[in-house]
Amino acid sequence: MIDSQLRTSGVNEPFVLRRMAQVPRENFVPAAGVGTAYMDRAIRLEGGGWLPAPVVQGRMLEEANPRGDEHALVVDGGSGYLAELLRPLVKEMTVISPEDAVGSGRKGKGADLLVIDGAVEHVPTALAKRLADNALIVTGIVTDGVTRVARGRKTAAGVSLIPVFDTGIPQLRAFDKPKGWSF
Repeated sequence: MIDSQLRTSGVNEPFVLRRMAQVPRENFVPAAGVGTAYMDRAIRLEGGGWLPAPVVQGRMLEEANPRGDEHALVVDGGSGYLAELLRPLVKEMTVISPEDAVGSGRKGKGADLLVIDGAVEHVPTALAKRLADNALIVTGIVTDGVTRVARGRKTAAGVSLIPVFDTGIPQLRAFDKPKGWSF
C-alpha cells in the first residue's frame, strides 16, 4: 500500500506513511473483507458504512496536517480507520456518527479541526456550531455527482471549502441538502 498506492499517488508526508504503516486496515473491515482491505477503492462495511480507498484517507490526513495541539472532531464514515490514524497526532479527539453530526446542533467544545470521513453536499449549521472560529475543515464534497476532497475554514460568515483534488469517495447521505423547488 505504501509504495504501490500512496507514494505513486503523491501521498508522501512521513507522518502519514508512518501512521498508515502502523494501523492495519484489515482490522477495520469485516472478516470476509480482509483479503480486499488494501484495494484501491472503497469497501462497503456491515451496517452501511464505508472504508474509503487508502489514497483518499492518506490525502485527507495530509490536508489535516495536525500539529499535535488540536481538539479534533471526526465524523466517522463507518470504519473508524481515519479516526485511528489521526488519534495520536492530536491532543484530543471526539468521534461522532454522521447522524449525530447533523443532529441537535448542540455546541461542542469548539474543535479546531474537523475531519469528515466521506463526501458531503454541505456542512450543516449544527455541525459548524461545534467548531471554533477559524477551525480547519477537511472533508469530501460532492457536487453534481463528482466527489472531491476539500479543505476549508469556519469563520463568522460560515463554512468555506475549496476542492483540493478529485477522487472517488463514498457519499455520506446524512449530509444531503434538503430537496426543494426553485425557479
